[in-house]
Amino acid sequence: MSKFLYFLLAITLVSACTSTQEKPKTEEVKSQVQTIIDKSIEYHQMGNLDNTSFSLTFRDIDYTYKNEKGLYEYTRTQIDSTGATVIDRMDNDTLRRTVNGVEPEITDEKRAAYTRSVNSVIYFFRLPFGLNDPAVNKIYVGETNIKGKAYHEVKVTFAQEGGGEDYDDVFLYWFDKEDYSMDYLAYLYHTDEGGMRFREAINPRRVNGMLIQDYVNYKPENEDIDIMTIDELFNENKLVELSKIINENVVIN
Repeated sequence: MSKFLYFLLAITLVSACTSTQEKPKTEEVKSQVQTIIDKSIEYHQMGNLDNTSFSLTFRDIDYTYKNEKGLYEYTRTQIDSTGATVIDRMDNDTLRRTVNGVEPEITDEKRAAYTRSVNSVIYFFRLPFGLNDPAVNKIYVGETNIKGKAYHEVKVTFAQEGGGEDYDDVFLYWFDKEDYSMDYLAYLYHTDEGGMRFREAINPRRVNGMLIQDYVNYKPENEDIDIMTIDELFNENKLVELSKIINENVVIN
């Protein structure tokens, strides 16, 4: 056999071995990140949110959530500056607004804004539930330390199909290596002029078994930074506190 044929055979064998080694490694990483998410949902006791209802008050506005095997309804009830009762009711199809029981005409732009606002409160309240949705792409970043404690860091992006209008947002989550509680999260968003946020979970408590958390909401002074470095800025106390996310009057059914 010629030296050239020996060379081709060697290249083929190396490529085959590399391919065989990389595939199990990729599958192992996928399995690892899936296990982290599943254990966190279990720790938070949110596995039944596909067939559950709850209510809460956030910044003096009342929210309700009902989900029956994928058919959902979210509501937001508030009193506006004129004293009128405004109810936004969102389901799988659309969002409808009523003011003192009358449904006014609203533009598509306003409907989209109301939908984002209602969905945002419910989405963050339910975390880490939702991280197993089909449109979610989960990537294991690695182990890291925040304030001297060890965490699994997971990056989440979204497929365009099924990912909603905010599919190009990027999220980071930090899960306690011991109990898998979701203690921190960060996100890069592009709607409403865009920005970057970092949230620290506070006030953990159980309501009907489910772990409920509030958050301190931070941002970097320069929101053009690489979001992958935001936990380092938090460790160095270089984030600016914006607000507190306090969930009150929580009832889980």
